[in-house]
Amino acid sequence: MFDFSIVTQWIHNLLTSFLPEDVAVFIECLAIGVCILLGYAIIAIIMIFMERKVCAAFQCRLGPMRVGPWGTIQVFADVFKMLIKEIIAIRHSDKFLYNLAPYIVILASIMAFSCLPFSKGMEVLDFNVGIFFLMAASSIGVVGILLAGWSSNNKYSLIGAMRSGAQMISYELSTSLSLLTIIVLTDTMQFSEIVERQADGWFIFKGHIPAFIAFVIYLIAGNAEVNRGPFDLPEAESELTAGYHTEYSGMHFGLFYVAEFVNLFIIAGVAATIFLGGWMPLHIPGLDGFNTVMDYIPGFVWFFGKAFFVVWILMWFKWTFPRLRIDQILTLEWKYLVPIGLVNLLLMVIIVVFDLHF
Repeated sequence: MFDFSIVTQWIHNLLTSFLPEDVAVFIECLAIGVCILLGYAIIAIIMIFMERKVCAAFQCRLGPMRVGPWGTIQVFADVFKMLIKEIIAIRHSDKFLYNLAPYIVILASIMAFSCLPFSKGMEVLDFNVGIFFLMAASSIGVVGILLAGWSSNNKYSLIGAMRSGAQMISYELSTSLSLLTIIVLTDTMQFSEIVERQADGWFIFKGHIPAFIAFVIYLIAGNAEVNRGPFDLPEAESELTAGYHTEYSGMHFGLFYVAEFVNLFIIAGVAATIFLGGWMPLHIPGLDGFNTVMDYIPGFVWFFGKAFFVVWILMWFKWTFPRLRIDQILTLEWKYLVPIGLVNLLLMVIIVVFDLHF
């Protein structure tokens, strides 16, 4: 497995050979920031195109086909249209908070995106409290959504924002319990360490029943946390027009739209990292030839393959199940997922304490 830290260290040594170290670090930070924003935009474009094609497949349609081969340029045309659309100023709104809200949402999404370990040595933010930082950063998005609904001075937007806040805060508890279950198993919150612990088997296979239950709970709760169907009550078109971003137009609406799709990828990327081995290849004990062939596949191919597989599962959920009522959504969380998650966490503690895991 190739270690990209060799490349990054070579670049650092090259820059420091003819520049002061402070200047070299500053240039490296700028380059990393540009790479993150570029990767964020590319992922958003891929996700939007994938959503349209997967939706069309489940509805026995073809999806966008006219602009470019198989509709591949349709997303670029939509991005250009969004960029040139007028941003309409809403009368009687809180102008400052109204304009600030979409940037808070996109900032929280970019911070969470930066925590994903794409391959060995390709971790941008690899803290020893990485999972804690990811949960904290992603939670900031709730503030932007609440500000968007309140500052718009629209009752539909306010109701959508309140629904979204209640739903996201509630389901964050289940996602945290699922991640905490794996933290108990690995005794670390650092993403790179969690991936390294899966070198001899992914946790979905070797973590016993609690790891599988945590994976299922995480998929359900993560889907609800990013307001995706069937948990898309905050954007219920039949009731609230477009929810908390009803009054937004132009690129302000585009920021909400992009953040929603990339947040779905972040949920899938974290699931791939925590439960499916991240960039670690598939190894089967006893099949040395098979394992050697798997090691030749680059780590980032494994990561993106697993992440987009989880994305496909979550899209399958959205286009299969009907939208739930708000009371059903909160009942599912507080009466079922939270108690199951707590019992599952206790079961994992027992397995670890008595050394019952593989």
